[in-house]
Amino acid sequence: MTTDQAAVRIRLDLAYDGTDFTGWARQPGLRTVQGVLEDALVTLFARSGEPPRVTVAGRTDVGVHAIGQVAHLDLAPAQLAQLDRRPRGRGAGAAGADSLARRLNGIVGQAADVQVLAAREAPPGFDARFSAVWRRYEYRIADAGALRDPRARAYTLWHPSDLDVAAMDAAAGGLLGLHDFAAYCRPREGATTIRTLQEFSWERAADGVLVARVRADAFCHSMVRALVGACVAAGEGRLSSERAAGIRDERRRTSEFIVMPARGLTLVEVGYPPDDELAARAERTRARRTSPDGLTHPDPVD
Repeated sequence: MTTDQAAVRIRLDLAYDGTDFTGWARQPGLRTVQGVLEDALVTLFARSGEPPRVTVAGRTDVGVHAIGQVAHLDLAPAQLAQLDRRPRGRGAGAAGADSLARRLNGIVGQAADVQVLAAREAPPGFDARFSAVWRRYEYRIADAGALRDPRARAYTLWHPSDLDVAAMDAAAGGLLGLHDFAAYCRPREGATTIRTLQEFSWERAADGVLVARVRADAFCHSMVRALVGACVAAGEGRLSSERAAGIRDERRRTSEFIVMPARGLTLVEVGYPPDDELAARAERTRARRTSPDGLTHPDPVD
């Protein structure tokens, strides 16, 4: 839907199990998270004009999960008014934007693999994609010494051998900062690989599962799973901790590690600035910036 002054922007907080989705973005003939949500919006607003499109903070790849995804959509006055009308047989309850989460979940099903956790009117200047200042992911690995809980197999990678968590954490720490991560990204024409990796660490949880926490201003395609792959190679003793940064600085793809499967990866949180800085952040993100090598690159957004 075309945004105008009368439209009201709504923030959605989302969670989904990525196992049976072909990623976030709508694709013809394939089941995707965006497709399921937008089909539900078509059903909900069938009599209220053009159905809204959903813009997401970060487009997750095939099989990647989320518990803290953020998106937005713009509702026309007639669509917002429709949300104020109580469904037949229901008493008092949430109205307007507050009722959107309940109605969408009712359409996709309460036991569905995607759920709208919350829906509310967004503050002025909010853009789920361009206003974000960071995205945080976790990757879970159950190595030979960890508890392998079958209930967690959809979001935990099972690794056949023991891994050295100290070596993995050292490799991760050496990758931090503003760099060109071309060696850790699947190339896309016209897309930058300049990123600021703000946090990357490994620890062994109480059940023995290895958990990586990764945060950056944005991630390019397959970047987190490639970073995890380099750390796993370090944990196996096949790659020195220092070599992970060396590969990054060479800025070219390598066969020294493998990109890890999507199963263990979950988007857990998206960070935004204070409300009065949202619009300015979105404008800066759309602008171009200069990388450490003196070349100008578009600001990353995915």
